[in-house]
Amino acid sequence: MGGLREVAAPFVVPGPSGVTIRAGLKGLSGQDEKALCLVGDLLGSLASRDLKDRCAAGLDHDNDQWARRKRVLTEESSSRWAGSITKATHDQWALARRSQLARIQMLQAGVDMVRRRLSLPIGAKGSQGLPGGYRSQAEWFTKSRRLHLLEDRLKQERADYEAGRVRVAHGGKKLLRTRHHLEAAQLTEEQWRRQWQAERRFLQADGESGRRFGNETIRVTPDGEVTIKLPAQLAALANAPNGRYVLACRVGFRHRGEQWIDRITVNRAVAYRIHYDVGLDRWYLTASWQTPSVRIVTLEAARTAGLIGVDTNADHLAAWRLDAHGNPVGEPRRFDYDLTGEAPHRDAQVRHALIRLLHWAKRHGLSIAIENLDFTADNTREKHGRQKRFRRLVSGLPTAKLRSRLVSMAAELGITVVAVDPAYTSRWGAQHWKHPLTTETRKTTRHDTAAVAIGRRALGYPIRRRTAPPPQHQSDAVGHRTVQAASSVPGREEARPRIPGPRTRSVGAGCGAKAGDQCAHNRSGHAAEHELWQQDSLPFSL
Repeated sequence: MGGLREVAAPFVVPGPSGVTIRAGLKGLSGQDEKALCLVGDLLGSLASRDLKDRCAAGLDHDNDQWARRKRVLTEESSSRWAGSITKATHDQWALARRSQLARIQMLQAGVDMVRRRLSLPIGAKGSQGLPGGYRSQAEWFTKSRRLHLLEDRLKQERADYEAGRVRVAHGGKKLLRTRHHLEAAQLTEEQWRRQWQAERRFLQADGESGRRFGNETIRVTPDGEVTIKLPAQLAALANAPNGRYVLACRVGFRHRGEQWIDRITVNRAVAYRIHYDVGLDRWYLTASWQTPSVRIVTLEAARTAGLIGVDTNADHLAAWRLDAHGNPVGEPRRFDYDLTGEAPHRDAQVRHALIRLLHWAKRHGLSIAIENLDFTADNTREKHGRQKRFRRLVSGLPTAKLRSRLVSMAAELGITVVAVDPAYTSRWGAQHWKHPLTTETRKTTRHDTAAVAIGRRALGYPIRRRTAPPPQHQSDAVGHRTVQAASSVPGREEARPRIPGPRTRSVGAGCGAKAGDQCAHNRSGHAAEHELWQQDSLPFSL
């Protein structure tokens, strides 16, 4: 047990900091679509050029260069369009930097794993959750060559990161690479070109508090009228005063529509984005704004009435309700979802499973405990080797999507989410809870016991159950003999050592503290028998 890592303390997950809603632009005329395409293509070309300048600046970028970039863009569009473009390109560069750092960490984990396995004898078994040596000399030789490849990639990524170089594409690398594999993607060149142009268009504007309806560039009135401030080069397309273009359609937000109207009527900032979906042949308007930071519920308050432990799996959520003392209550619940098919179907499946879970928690007024999962280092091929099925299983777990959706949806219902360390929850849950929770009418699975372990860890209790005494000593004179490890006991999450002999507090013959004191025993010749003792007679009045 010396190889067990330290378990992190549970914490309450903060709620979302923003809101995004979307509505379709139905009833656009041909002139409207033409105007949107021209404006989007012009601003998209400016955004591509600005992204190139931002990437060329690298780590030497400062406020003076930012202002210089904005002045250049203002001459060809407007100051507000220029501000939105420079902010979007800077955010894209920062995202590429974070992805580059994650790539370096993944390569470093792969290099360390290969080096460790190469240092072990061929056929050596693994220990403490780590794989052993390679199974054959041929595999060892192949992995030694792969080690040099990973080291070269790691060296190149580190050099780019230290120099501030990023490799990004306005429109997305994935779609750019699809151009070379049109047959595999089942696309024609014309279809790919339409998608590429749609992704490279730029039609998004940041909100401004104090301005009319919260946005001067893309303005949406409470009755749904959408007007766009045209760039200087396309001022001839204006059909409204002050170089503005008014769309023929009206827009309305069904989800959070009242909140959106409340914001724009008091001129609070709302950011808008107009984009075209090539597959559905529809235009959409997306509105987003920041929400004020709310007071986070304390961990003690979230534990008051107990909570629901949730175990995340590849095809379902396993949940079990626990009371405030860490005892399972009722029956386990299972919320299934199917992650096969296209992305909209997978997203809907995850959303529906979370809705059922949250409604169950809302009915009982309980918080939700979930694992703070991160499989970045566990889904690498260097750790699991030829176990492709297991790697696909781990990679298929929608941990990031589940976590983000659960937090945002729970915040709307006023449900607190507690994140716990996922270390050993499945193993210890099955070890300590599978047998006692299995009955003739209920077959408890490993995932159900993992949910119990997650809930107990969120409540601050150890996963190990209390040690029950033998039946003949459960309620005798010495009292109930179950013990619970305190929070200050080292290794309380570990397996209890096997103590030989009967597990009772009664002292065996000749083993007590007064085993050699004859005066402490009731036998012939004892000093207590030499004293005069006489029972008093009962009174006749009774």
